[in-house]
Amino acid sequence: MTDIIEKSPQPEEVVGHPLASYDPPNKAINVDSTVDAERALPAYDKKFAGAPVDEEISDHDLRTLRRVADRLPAAAWLVAVVELCERFTYYGLTGPFMNYMQYAPGGLRPGAIGLGQSKASALNYFFQFWAYVTPIFGAIIADQYWGKYKTISVFAGIYVVGLFIIFLTSLPVAIDNGASLGGLITAMIVVGLGTGGIKSNVSPLIAEQYTNTKRYIKELKSGERVIVDPSITIQSLFMIFYLCINIGSLSAIATTELELHTGFWAAYLLPLLFFFIGIFALIFGKPFYVKKPPRGSVVPNAFLILWIATTHRRMEAAKPSYRAEHGMSAVLWTDHFVDEVNRALVACKVFVFFPIYWLVYGQMVNNFISQAGEMNTHGIPNDIMQNIDPLAIIIFIPIVDTFVYPYLRKVGIPFRPITRIFFGFLFAAIAMAYAAIVQHLIYTTGPCYEYPLACDASNGGQIPNDVHVAIQTPAYFFIAMSEIFASVTGLEYAYTKAPSSMKSFVMSMFLLMNAFGSAIGIAISPTAKDPDMVWTYTSLAVVTLFFGCLFFLLFRGYNKDEDLLNSLDRETLDEQLEYDAEGTLNITA
Repeated sequence: MTDIIEKSPQPEEVVGHPLASYDPPNKAINVDSTVDAERALPAYDKKFAGAPVDEEISDHDLRTLRRVADRLPAAAWLVAVVELCERFTYYGLTGPFMNYMQYAPGGLRPGAIGLGQSKASALNYFFQFWAYVTPIFGAIIADQYWGKYKTISVFAGIYVVGLFIIFLTSLPVAIDNGASLGGLITAMIVVGLGTGGIKSNVSPLIAEQYTNTKRYIKELKSGERVIVDPSITIQSLFMIFYLCINIGSLSAIATTELELHTGFWAAYLLPLLFFFIGIFALIFGKPFYVKKPPRGSVVPNAFLILWIATTHRRMEAAKPSYRAEHGMSAVLWTDHFVDEVNRALVACKVFVFFPIYWLVYGQMVNNFISQAGEMNTHGIPNDIMQNIDPLAIIIFIPIVDTFVYPYLRKVGIPFRPITRIFFGFLFAAIAMAYAAIVQHLIYTTGPCYEYPLACDASNGGQIPNDVHVAIQTPAYFFIAMSEIFASVTGLEYAYTKAPSSMKSFVMSMFLLMNAFGSAIGIAISPTAKDPDMVWTYTSLAVVTLFFGCLFFLLFRGYNKDEDLLNSLDRETLDEQLEYDAEGTLNITA
């Protein structure tokens, strides 16, 4: 906090009623006499260090007291149950996808369509692409028309329709009559639309259940005085949120077992039925949820502001006050909304590097499954191995949130979001490097060496290369650690840096990066074939490491202003950034 220069906050601006002109620090503030002067003037004149702070917290307290998370409201846990059920459905559905698409019926591995690895990988990436493009529609509808709760409810109904389609077309009679491919593609489109409307809104909805934006001092039973910090609370909330996601994703254990021992129809019936538990939780929790109303034409106006800022090469040109002063046409928004859009850009710039991360993550649900199919599975489904990832996350998220992060804060290492995301990229690169080593081992082992399941010695594709599938385990562990640092932090960053009027939209921008990663995956899917997989994984490792380092070099300046950027819904944020000459100004300008 020593790098945040001393200044006084700007007085709050009331829409349609500007209070005053803001002069640099230590100068007078001219307050409109029709507004309560006590409300307009700064409550304190001291070093600004983040979110709104009660006057009882001194500079000395901010420097010396440990920061802890607040208790979460019960409504947040209800939303978490909804997300757990949706993710149970999603991952239970997609767990058998690769086998369903890649293999034909009657082979060593369960199958239905027989597309082969490259085409199945491309179609799998298409579904991921679609599922992470559609959150934009869900965000616009929620922020502009329906609000988050109604949007989630309506798109849940669409989701159910898609689940029925894939269940019906995975029945043996449908597979035998060639209906499975058409049914799968139709279900992918419908389910992708449904999950998109939910994904962009459920994480902002759970965060909105925690309404405190001010830090306060609390005395623990031990007698220690601590600062209860909303930003730390939001960090913990998203860790719990992500924990629920991964508990739900364990459904793939059940569905891959059902796929192997009963049939694909049973594997898809389970998530269909389980989804109704989430719908019940959504309806039951309605009276308890904090539901913020939509804000109208937020997104279209945001794009108009960006267009004006681009054409005039400065964000100020979109402000009504600037336009009036320079004889330009009037606009429908306020100066404060322009500041909010500028604030949202802080988060969106950080997201630009995430497609590379999601490209690597996507290997876990397609090529890793194919890799396992080339090894000895000793009676277990080859696609069950992907569940090592959520199991590792379930184990390590409480460890990281309860012990690692608090210990680092205690010893004076805050481990800011940009650094955490960099570590996520680093672990993802390590996962790809390890996958390349495993693939090399497969290629150097018989009976088919570089062409697993494709030589005469495989007895018509019935004998895999003699490598134990358990050797894949570290690759999934490294992916899990990368998610804890990159994906969880990305969700947190998308929420905390987004203004209140654009929470769903900024979250959809973060999710859209997954779609871009999937688009890259579709483009490189022709390389997903033997005997080229060693080079595929090696290339991904090198590219991920390079972009991770570049990400850290470009955005590490945001770490310094993290407390400032975490001023949750504080209307004075952008003026504070304007006078922070050594911080974010150099990046956002």
